[in-house]
Amino acid sequence: MGDLVIGARSGAGEPEGAGGRAARSADAAAPTASAEDAAAQSADEHGDGTDDVSKPTPDNTEPAGGTEEQPERKERKPRSFWKELPILIGIALVLALVIKTFFVQAFSIPSESMQNTLQVGDRVLVDKLTPWFGAEPERGEVVVFHDPGGWLADEPTNESSNSFVRGVQNVLSFVGLMPSDNEKDLIKRVIAVGGDTVECEGEGPVKVNGIALNEPYVYAGNTPCGTKPFGPVKVPDGRIWVMGDHRADSLDSRFHMDQPGGGTVPVDDVIGRAFVVAWPINRWATLPVPDTFDQKGLAAAALPAIPAAAGAVGAVALLPLVRRRWNGTDRDDRS
Repeated sequence: MGDLVIGARSGAGEPEGAGGRAARSADAAAPTASAEDAAAQSADEHGDGTDDVSKPTPDNTEPAGGTEEQPERKERKPRSFWKELPILIGIALVLALVIKTFFVQAFSIPSESMQNTLQVGDRVLVDKLTPWFGAEPERGEVVVFHDPGGWLADEPTNESSNSFVRGVQNVLSFVGLMPSDNEKDLIKRVIAVGGDTVECEGEGPVKVNGIALNEPYVYAGNTPCGTKPFGPVKVPDGRIWVMGDHRADSLDSRFHMDQPGGGTVPVDDVIGRAFVVAWPINRWATLPVPDTFDQKGLAAAALPAIPAAAGAVGAVALLPLVRRRWNGTDRDDRS
């Protein structure tokens, strides 16, 4: 609008001389004192609101050493599920192998020797951790143990005829994800431990250290002795006497008394205690120790003569002292 105002004033009929035009141009180009004062006052009153291009804003400031570009942050993309799947499978296999080796292992029941407690095809979980701390099998427990020698010599394995299936089974059984079909392990109930005397005459009952066992777990229709009465047998230290619950269909300690160990099993061959039936689901159950093995005196009865013998020896040793004391007291009274 300033140009328009100036152009309107120059429209008067004044003579156009060189000096006049130059004077007017100089006057127009030089700001008046009043205009400068007004501009300065306006700048003082609105100093924060003026746009000064020479004053750098915070966004435009640069370090003294020159410009430095900020590195761009790249967002990490989530890893694909298919890339993570092999890692997850590897971790699962390692964990399964560790659990099988040190904690719990699954075993499949191949025969009828433990009916009706265990049926063919049942899967049991075996505690392998407790033996690591020195615990030994106890009476009444169901245990899995390696063949002590010759017990399963004629027993066929349940391996698949398909080589691929057999290979998969071997891998899965190695890491503990399924029971092994080619290992020759047995599962029985512990009846007596080292130091015990066990026997069964006629139709029973089975006696441990002279105390009769009440065995409700024995297969219906079987007698406690089955078809093989035995004993009395003294179980050596570090060994156990085992029997199947299906007494008429179990080749247990009774049938291997002519072998080294007299039918007993070394404690070192015991893999662990079976504590639960895990499969099939409708067969799920725990495997506790029957109450009959909690009878008073069952363990102490193994050594009944030791306290009496010790007492007799003590009495004999104290006899001279008692006699001397008695004689001294008698003389005092007579005096």
